[in-house]
Amino acid sequence: MVKLTLTTIITADINVCFDLSRSIDLHKISTKHTNEKAIAGVVKGLINYKEFVTWEAVHFGVKQKLSTKITAFEKPSFFKDEQISGPFSELGHEHHFEQLGDEVKMTDVFRFKAPFGVIGRLAEVIFLKRYMSKLLIKRNEVIKDYAETNKWKEVISEKRYL
Repeated sequence: MVKLTLTTIITADINVCFDLSRSIDLHKISTKHTNEKAIAGVVKGLINYKEFVTWEAVHFGVKQKLSTKITAFEKPSFFKDEQISGPFSELGHEHHFEQLGDEVKMTDVFRFKAPFGVIGRLAEVIFLKRYMSKLLIKRNEVIKDYAETNKWKEVISEKRYL
């Protein structure tokens, strides 16, 4: 099992960061390079507790499907999504948020386990860990960019915060 922990500091409100992190629309923007599409469950807007989304994307030249469900939810400080079907033996993503003055400390704890025993472990070490890290870093860069500018209003209704 691989565990990745990433911390991103964002100058924004915790509620905006929390909602951007669970925005299906923002996720599509951050994964444009993999042609990721939400094809079942919550396919636009904000995903909530006990809801699921099925993603279809191309990774390593292969079209794949991954379904995740929100299994824990404490707005605006924490939520967790876990794979319910897909290419991994196990996959879980914890999203932690802490308001520190004008900034939000956003911490991702991402765990995954590749299938196929020893071959899967080799894949984790040789390329999957690096590949998944890059996906998460890109996602967090997009969240930061949208949260620190007025772009967040393109994917989340401003009315939620008035």
